[in-house]
Amino acid sequence: MVDDPLAQFDDDAFARVLCVVAHPDDLEYGTSAAVAAWTSRGIQVAYLLLTRGEAGMDTLTPDRTADLRVAEQIVGSTAVRVSEVDFLPYPDGVLEYSLDLRRDIAREIRRHRPDAVVVGSWEVEFAGGLNQADHRVAGLAAADAVRDAANRWVFPDLIAEGLEPWSTRWLLVSGDSRPTHGVDVTGDPLERGITSLESHQQYLAGIPGHPPPRELLTEMAAAQGRRLGVPHAVLFRAHDLHSPPA
Repeated sequence: MVDDPLAQFDDDAFARVLCVVAHPDDLEYGTSAAVAAWTSRGIQVAYLLLTRGEAGMDTLTPDRTADLRVAEQIVGSTAVRVSEVDFLPYPDGVLEYSLDLRRDIAREIRRHRPDAVVVGSWEVEFAGGLNQADHRVAGLAAADAVRDAANRWVFPDLIAEGLEPWSTRWLLVSGDSRPTHGVDVTGDPLERGITSLESHQQYLAGIPGHPPPRELLTEMAAAQGRRLGVPHAVLFRAHDLHSPPA
């Protein structure tokens, strides 16, 4: 039995997107190709990374690793035409769900005022297998912060900072095993997504047996494309927070 093709987003579904993840390179495993498709249509996309990825390389000290990974992330972001990349000072590898984390993400949502927030799956097992601890924390904290950002009475200190509440319409979850929507990344968006992952050259070189980015991302996008009825796609579970409950 073949699943019916998933839905694509309307061209005017959103004009501003904020992507919130734990580490440098998290967005490059597929999502950045969707970002490339969006930015090519004039959609504004910004990245918020909760850590600098300093615990990610066994052969380098955390300080050197953080500098390297931040630099590679900025280059990778440029490949998909994202120029605004911010990093929060949370520790890599031991990210904890907290009110402070929710507040800091909500602050950025109010500052950027996005129509859509992209997060990773917070499930223990997701489409890519066993999920990493920081990924789970980041996904859940960001999902909660979307609602925090819309509530005047949650984190009222943000009002004192001049940041009025902002109600984001779409929460898009990448890596979810129950996708509802997809983005066609066939052609140039996929190529730029591949370039964005290739930009993490020194980090990837330290991962034994890591497949070439082109091979990996092309295979992933082709598998997801079959669900969307196109050659290559990136899939999301989309929550329309402005729609009435079913």
